[in-house]
Amino acid sequence: MSTVRRPLAVTAGAAGTFALLFAATPAMADSHTATVSILHGVPGVTVDVYANGEELIPDFAPGTLTDPLSLPAGEYDLAIYPAGADPSSTEPAAAAEDVAVPAGANATVVAHLTADGAPVLTPFVNDVSPVPAGEARVTVRHTAAAPAVDVRAGGTVVVPGLTNPNEASLVVPAGTITADVTLAGTDTVAIGPADLALAEGTNTIVYAWGNGDAGYQLAVQTVSGMHSSPSGVPGGSAGLTDDSGLPLPVVALSALGLGAAALGARRLATSRG
Repeated sequence: MSTVRRPLAVTAGAAGTFALLFAATPAMADSHTATVSILHGVPGVTVDVYANGEELIPDFAPGTLTDPLSLPAGEYDLAIYPAGADPSSTEPAAAAEDVAVPAGANATVVAHLTADGAPVLTPFVNDVSPVPAGEARVTVRHTAAAPAVDVRAGGTVVVPGLTNPNEASLVVPAGTITADVTLAGTDTVAIGPADLALAEGTNTIVYAWGNGDAGYQLAVQTVSGMHSSPSGVPGGSAGLTDDSGLPLPVVALSALGLGAAALGARRLATSRG
């Protein structure tokens, strides 16, 4: 089954504001924290990310995805500066105030470009609801400076007309699928084809990001823990409703582990496990 949804919210901000970043303050009880990852999807811009006036992530490079962070729920003032700039004498490239991150959320904040090429910050809620045994969830997110696209599996369109900054989710048999992305209503391939391995009980989230000048790329995030009982049921070649494959090519992306707990926090929305 396929569903198309808008992200939780779209917060304007310049290139760096994507760092809804978090200062990693010590985690509180689970009921007071959220799980948040950050993806830098603005091409050509390396930034330093600040929260509440403190540097959280230096030299954050395009194409980087942080490891999941357990962050205290709350509201934060965020700003990004060109890498190495002195905040006391430099205007931020982008800023976002009172960014809210609710307790219990599992989310990914993406710094990316709108369809028209303007930098924005978009928080997405990651679907961590259970999937049937032997199956997996795939989520495709359009975060590139590009018009509407179709996602194809085995040459068949499975997600038509996906626009920035929307997403589509499907549940399919675990296994490997081959997919590509085309300009909506055409056979013009923008990304792919590529193979995507879908593990049982996971949500594999694929992001299309970039622009025509720098090129279009894919980033992949995997959220686990959605097994249904019994788990571990083997899956063959993943298919959509009838043995079709599922969306989006895959380009591995570097995982930047936001190192040790010393950064400090922010807020997003909706559940996780």
